[in-house]
Amino acid sequence: MITLQHLLTLSGILFALSFAGIFINRKNVILLLMCIELMLLAVNFNFVAFSRFLGDLDGQVFVFFVLTVAAAESAIGLAILVVLFRERRSINVEDLDTMKG
Repeated sequence: MITLQHLLTLSGILFALSFAGIFINRKNVILLLMCIELMLLAVNFNFVAFSRFLGDLDGQVFVFFVLTVAAAESAIGLAILVVLFRERRSINVEDLDTMKG
């Protein structure tokens, strides 16, 4: 039987992996965006776990809103990265520290 503790442990592991990925990798912007999305997934996993444990659907409905915002964030972030790559021929974070106006 899968208990709430199992689900929260899995969510904590996902969150810790994404948190470590953000601080270990500071060069590739695409990997940073993937780690942020994994962090949102871990939080959504908590919402679904508590919603199932409490027998209430509010957490699962909230997950749909969070997933919608995350999808929009990913689309806009990748569009910005495509424009930056066309301009500078690099997606390294160190190369993106200057702005031209």
